[in-house]
Amino acid sequence: MHSKGQRIAAWIGIILLFSLYIATLVFAIFDFDGKGMLLRTSLIATVAVPILIWVYIWIYGILTQKHTIASVDYDFTAGMSESEREDKTESENKTETDIK
Repeated sequence: MHSKGQRIAAWIGIILLFSLYIATLVFAIFDFDGKGMLLRTSLIATVAVPILIWVYIWIYGILTQKHTIASVDYDFTAGMSESEREDKTESENKTETDIK
């Protein structure tokens, strides 16, 4: 399971992103001085924050030598049972055969 610190960091990220979405909506709807700059800043942050979170998780995985969701070679079948893995492999093989 995840540590308390990881859960707190996840909630902070969720609240930050939600706040950015609300701020972007407010800046887009209402008209006031400096609206353009605030809207641009909010839109850039809406894109930049998830990218920075992903980079942080990726670097954390590299430094601790752990596989994370941001790892390039992440095993998406890690939580699957053996029969589910076999089914996934068979369906991938069928798709590759159909493409050829």
